[in-house]
Amino acid sequence: KEAPRNAWVEACVGIGGPMLGSFGALICNALGEMFAAPIFIALAWFGYFLNLFNLTPVGMLDGGRIVTALSRWLWLPGFALLLWFVWMYPTNFIIWIIAALSLPRIYSLFRKRTAEEQRYFEVTASQRWIMSILYFGLIAVLLFGMHVAQQDLNKYGVRSHGHGRDVIAQ
Repeated sequence: KEAPRNAWVEACVGIGGPMLGSFGALICNALGEMFAAPIFIALAWFGYFLNLFNLTPVGMLDGGRIVTALSRWLWLPGFALLLWFVWMYPTNFIIWIIAALSLPRIYSLFRKRTAEEQRYFEVTASQRWIMSILYFGLIAVLLFGMHVAQQDLNKYGVRSHGHGRDVIAQ
């Protein structure tokens, strides 16, 4: 494998995984509805959540790769969100690792670049618009998918935060 030629190629590769993962979650949701199987709906909710987390604009997550083509300034709210996760879930070592590995990338985005490095970040306005629509549109779709899956789970009486039935013991 070789590194992407520019930020646009990196963003296209980065958006592919979450789009495919979202489609997989949608299939789980559909199977849950077709067969009245809340376990598939729970898997769909988790799939939506996992892909949404992956779109956080930091570190080596796909969201970090995508926003490189949009604006380096999106890394700052992304890193703030990551720090919020560190504060809320201090025992989750994966979040600590992602935060630590994000620091060098954030530094490199805001330091003075050579001409070659500057060319890497050159993205046309139309490419920026396309990726913005895909990125923020996918975030909206995933949030909506989580909402619908949660409503479906509630409809089946599946436990959410300690209320209702256990999804496996039905």
